[in-house]
Amino acid sequence: MRILITGGAGFLGSHLCDRLLSDGHEVVCLDNFFTGRKRNVAHLLDNPYFELMRHDVTDPFKLEVDQIYNLACPASPPHYQYNAIKTIKTSVMGAINCLGLAKRVKARVFQASTSEVYGDPLEHPQSESYWGHVNPIGLRSCYDEGKRCAETLFFDYHRQNGVDIRIVRIFNTYGPRMLADDGRVVSNFIVQALRGEDLTIYGDGLQTRSFCYFSDLIEGFIRLMNQDEVIGPINIGNPGEFTMLELAEKVIEITGTSSKIVHKELPSDDPKQRKPDITLAQKHLNWEPTITLDEGLRETIAYFKEDLGL
Repeated sequence: MRILITGGAGFLGSHLCDRLLSDGHEVVCLDNFFTGRKRNVAHLLDNPYFELMRHDVTDPFKLEVDQIYNLACPASPPHYQYNAIKTIKTSVMGAINCLGLAKRVKARVFQASTSEVYGDPLEHPQSESYWGHVNPIGLRSCYDEGKRCAETLFFDYHRQNGVDIRIVRIFNTYGPRMLADDGRVVSNFIVQALRGEDLTIYGDGLQTRSFCYFSDLIEGFIRLMNQDEVIGPINIGNPGEFTMLELAEKVIEITGTSSKIVHKELPSDDPKQRKPDITLAQKHLNWEPTITLDEGLRETIAYFKEDLGL
């Protein structure tokens, strides 16, 4: 197939490019390089089945493709809060442009949604039937509500125009090609530890997250996209739950750093708990994560050591 990936030069997008090319497809990678990096796909530029386009998803685009993966949107708080209006435009107008293309060429279209649609959840773990607990006017709302609106658009295009959609809700994901300055907790801790700096924990460190290694996530994407039983939304994430203190201690142990843990004030609207219920993914996709947090952290730490020249 000929497959378009928006946000294809980003952390997850570039790994998806690798996987789809290795599976024998043609890949068109579209990215405006706000958080994506050309170096993430530089090794693919000589591949005759790979095409790189510098383009912003908020502007219309025309292509002939069989499938569309919409991954375009900054996904870490510092990046999506840097230009909040641009972030919500990317989610909403990007979805409209991808859906319009899918409608025209009769392509199947995939939306990379997020566990942030659940907000600071009152249900634990979070299942797909939970509607969420989201502040519509907070600092994180540009991302949370943008992704929620994108899901609405996907379902309305599906119901009204028969567009063939798939939606994944991504829980915290990590691995090689994350940006060192993206502000996500895994990259923050690793970079601080490798530089011998103290690890910064916000609040008491007892808030929890679930961490899924990128290769497990990409496998979930492809299984959802290439089956006809369900359209989603489906949670894809690792149900292993860790406090921020536990994660910091693991990073300190694996890196062998002498760094200490320091506490700072918790940002507003920061969720206290985050854990996916993956029952639907297990049932419909026969999917569950295979990489443990320790294994994934070792690979990610090795990447950052090389990337930072340490």
